[in-house]
Amino acid sequence: MGPLQGIKAVELAGIGPGPMCAMLLADLGANVVRVDRTEASGLGIPMDHRYEVTSRNRRSIAVDLKQAQGRDAVLRLIDGADVLIEGFRPGVAERLGLGPEVCSKRNARLVYGRMTGFGQDGALAHAAGHDLNYIALTGALHAIGPRDGKPLPPLNLVGDYGGGALYLAMGVLAALVERQTSGKGQVVDAAMVEGAASLMSAFYGLHKAAKWSDRRADNVLDGGAPYYNVYETADRGYVSIAAIENKFFAELAQRIGLEETYVKQQNDRSLWPQLQNRLAEIFRTKTRAQWCELLEGSDACFAPVLSIAEAPSHRHNVSRKVFVEVGGFAQPAPAPRFSRTPPATPKPVAQAGEHTDEVLREAGYQSAEIEALRRAGAVR
Repeated sequence: MGPLQGIKAVELAGIGPGPMCAMLLADLGANVVRVDRTEASGLGIPMDHRYEVTSRNRRSIAVDLKQAQGRDAVLRLIDGADVLIEGFRPGVAERLGLGPEVCSKRNARLVYGRMTGFGQDGALAHAAGHDLNYIALTGALHAIGPRDGKPLPPLNLVGDYGGGALYLAMGVLAALVERQTSGKGQVVDAAMVEGAASLMSAFYGLHKAAKWSDRRADNVLDGGAPYYNVYETADRGYVSIAAIENKFFAELAQRIGLEETYVKQQNDRSLWPQLQNRLAEIFRTKTRAQWCELLEGSDACFAPVLSIAEAPSHRHNVSRKVFVEVGGFAQPAPAPRFSRTPPATPKPVAQAGEHTDEVLREAGYQSAEIEALRRAGAVR
């Protein structure tokens, strides 16, 4: 099930983009084994493991990587793997004896995926940081927020997941494709700063063309344009309007009763404050549900602003099965979709070490050897 069926991957447990990348590969059919720690790691936000969605759909083996026996067990897994994913600071994997040089000597076809914030080298390579710091260096954070306020953190979608996990997954898949020709693996060095910068490509072009200012909420796509914005409704809900093209804005205007003069002068910036006030006034006259009944499904470029609790129940998301129930609660389904090799429904998150014996046996360990590893504290 899934286009990556037959691909074997080993994930050295971490937080943020590493697990997300491993989830993406596993969702598309790869056989991913997660190497967890033998003791509670304290990684990320503490919570019941069942709700760590980005850790779903793979088996878990708990190993003490600081013990030679534990390291050797992981190396035996790597011997038969197509992909390794690690998200340590630069040099940590090497100190553990699991760096790319060691691994590639054992398995020349291995694609070694590395995930960091600043990259494996460079002025800030060894500095600690998180998503917000990485996107701050790219111009992305500066561009997001209110006109007269401070930049706002856009969740950790831009650095961790967009610029990190997705770029690492793309790099790993590209290396697997190249391996079909060369027969050799390689190292994929994915840095969140570089991925987030790449996501900003269009805006750098717009800025150079004098079509994008460095002032927040002053541009078409950042809340500056009244026809690309969010408005409060009568019941204190919110709706989104994205009628950039004039024909779509004309349909919006006709449906909500906006004066024709605004349609003709849609891009007259001198009128934007007035138009924004008028749209705000109109949208406060009806509830969110009433606006949905009037506008949803039309060419007015409209959608209600749904909460995380509401989104799985929206009729479009239900009709497309955008969310699936895994482990007793709704979570996003695997994406994208494939006509011939559709992914299976994801499996719930495994407990750390749940599949230790099973995975070690597949790697060639006998029962007595596994018991010896357990007694030594090398595995759990």
